[in-house]
Amino acid sequence: MATDNRIHFWRRNAKVPGSVQPVYGAQHPPLDPRLRRTYPKDTKPKFNNLKSKKACSFQEFACSTNDAWDIDDEEDGHFSGTPFSAALPPSGQESTSSLHSQKLRPQAERPDRNEAPHPQQDHPSDCPHVNGTFGKSCSDADLSSSSAVRSPLQKQQSLPVRPIIPLVARISDQNASGAPPMTVREKSRLDKFKQLLASPNTDLEELRKHSWSGIPREVRPITWRLLSGYLPANKERRELVLTRKREEYFGFIEQYYHSRTDEHYKDTYRQIHIDIPRTNPLIPLFQQPAVQEVFERILFIWAIRHPASGYVQGINDLVTPFFVVFLSEFVTEDVENFDVAALPLETQRNIEADSFWCMSKLLDGIQDNYTFAQPGIQNKVKALEELVGRIDVDIHNHFKKYEVEYLQFAFRWMNNLLMRELPLRCTIRLWDTYQAEAEGFSHFHLYVCAAFLIEWRKEILCMVDFQSLLMLLQNLPTIHWGNEEVGLLLAEAYRLKYMFADAPSHYKR
Repeated sequence: MATDNRIHFWRRNAKVPGSVQPVYGAQHPPLDPRLRRTYPKDTKPKFNNLKSKKACSFQEFACSTNDAWDIDDEEDGHFSGTPFSAALPPSGQESTSSLHSQKLRPQAERPDRNEAPHPQQDHPSDCPHVNGTFGKSCSDADLSSSSAVRSPLQKQQSLPVRPIIPLVARISDQNASGAPPMTVREKSRLDKFKQLLASPNTDLEELRKHSWSGIPREVRPITWRLLSGYLPANKERRELVLTRKREEYFGFIEQYYHSRTDEHYKDTYRQIHIDIPRTNPLIPLFQQPAVQEVFERILFIWAIRHPASGYVQGINDLVTPFFVVFLSEFVTEDVENFDVAALPLETQRNIEADSFWCMSKLLDGIQDNYTFAQPGIQNKVKALEELVGRIDVDIHNHFKKYEVEYLQFAFRWMNNLLMRELPLRCTIRLWDTYQAEAEGFSHFHLYVCAAFLIEWRKEILCMVDFQSLLMLLQNLPTIHWGNEEVGLLLAEAYRLKYMFADAPSHYKR
């Protein structure tokens, strides 16, 4: 018996370096630990405390919560026999509050297919039920009525049923409602883009003006290369520049990539190696070994060439839009399931090199987001707080009342450029405008975040405790968003910028 106790003790307390926790976001639906764990009969956790008292402030919430780092330590044993892409939920730089909220997360409200649905309790009729995540948990009687040990099939059936929507492919150029991707107006726009790109010297200002409201899929790769500064406006020089820059990148690979196992760089490479599988885990494209190796090379080379910041978690997400856009030159449909290894090796190398250089151009403008102490993000979060305090005092005071700090949710918005809050198809459309806007990633993004926050005003004001606010802000229901929603968001952001950007004293108290 003593031997069994020792075994179970180490099984409960073993910490696995680099273990991952669920990340909330549009592309990363949270997983309820109770739906994928088994408990001995005498150790079944008691969840009735969740209903008895809600923490209305951060201090009460923190005092009523155990150490967040001990969450789900036993799960590695349960996932040992599952595929890697399915077993590891995504991870990112989460606030401590978001980690705490995982432990108190109510059970998903969708009933098992073989069970009768449970009635909602104590749910305010005037407050929206957001994405099936904010209802009361099932009663203790409901929990005790289910068997202590479920089969894998039963676990799978108990997970919420979500509609399957392409995150990248055909829906990337249409609204979530399924509107046809090409109208007469869009065909006219495409012709205008082709005319601009075919001229001997492309008028970049005119190209930016047309790109602000979205770039047609057919010309997006060449347009992104031009707007990012990777390609010159002169058409005759483009092929020469592409060849030279691609050769330069693979020269870096030959010169530096072998040093990833050196003592000086092995920690950087290890962190990259851990983060890559967590990048967009719901999209099969990014779980392919060939794609993950491409991302490892891109991120490692960038990190050692920028020692002021090195690699920081979150940078791994910034590669994906460029990779998908440049891959779309060679794939017409179903990008998210395309086997990249089927492409010719030369094509794979070109996509990799172009993704590296365009990501580098982006990061050159926001590198202070990733240097020591990340001052760029700190300043942007502070500016967001001041801006929201002027444009919507009700939300601002609501956060103050329940002691919600902007850093607790907006850090990720700045660090990942809203990529964890929006589906990838929406991120690509958003970046069309960022590339067309002067200082789009470094400055305009602030106003997009403010508009994004105000978009959820009604839902935010309905949340009357610290925990619910943080869970909402870290799991905003944007999975069905398309071009229409992103266009409205950008229009509101432009309005805010027009009002406040040239008059900073307007939002300073």
